[in-house]
Amino acid sequence: MAFALLLASCQEKKDAPVIEKDNSVRDSLQQVIDFKDREINDILGTMNEIQEGFRLINAAEGRMSIIKSGEAVNKTEQIRENIRSISEMMEHNRELITKLRQQVRESSVRSDQFKTVIDNLVQQLDDNDAQLQQLQAELQEKDIHIAELDQTVSNLNSSIASLKEESAIKTETITAQDKLINTAWYVFGTKKELQSQNIYEKGRVLQSNFNKSYFTKIDIRIEKEIKLYSKSVKIMTAHPASSYQLIRDANKQYVLRINNPQSFWSTSKYLVVLVK
Repeated sequence: MAFALLLASCQEKKDAPVIEKDNSVRDSLQQVIDFKDREINDILGTMNEIQEGFRLINAAEGRMSIIKSGEAVNKTEQIRENIRSISEMMEHNRELITKLRQQVRESSVRSDQFKTVIDNLVQQLDDNDAQLQQLQAELQEKDIHIAELDQTVSNLNSSIASLKEESAIKTETITAQDKLINTAWYVFGTKKELQSQNIYEKGRVLQSNFNKSYFTKIDIRIEKEIKLYSKSVKIMTAHPASSYQLIRDANKQYVLRINNPQSFWSTSKYLVVLVK
């Protein structure tokens, strides 16, 4: 009986270290598992954050497609803001992928799947980068086009202003020339009156420095009849006989009727009539 108790006691002492050893191993394994779980969770957390970044990038690109095809007033500015937002999110994702690489490299978890995932994320980032560059090029072309259009409109407005100014000058010149072409001067008076203005001298007219202000200016296109207020008249300047008539009014006084103004005034723009 004593032997049996001694044997049992020895067996109990022998089993105790084994149990303690098993518990220690189990605790160590649990610590390893917990550590690997934390590593995996950190890696998966970074991956999820990267995927969320790509989701936001795709959403921004979708908004940009709607803006480009729509009729927004400030379309260019909205596209520019979205590109700025996409660029910032892509930069953040680039930093997260660098972080993910470091996590996988330093992790005790060895898995080729992580490398494949990282390669896929890098490829996705490269694709987004290419799309961003294309969008930036399109916006740049749009900005250049708008700038050229503004310059074209500005040049066009300047050209129109210049043309208007030139046209106004030409019109004014033409009007002045036309007015001058169709302007004539006439005078009628007695011999004494005409002599006093140096208009009539020794049976001839307009030979010296006559007083031009004594003449009446007319527009030959409008005024085709000149009342002479006399019953005795003599036209002293040369005018085609077929281009005019001397008719009498109700008071038997003469009126010069010009039937063909262009012909009448073709030989002289000054008309001198001697009256009594």
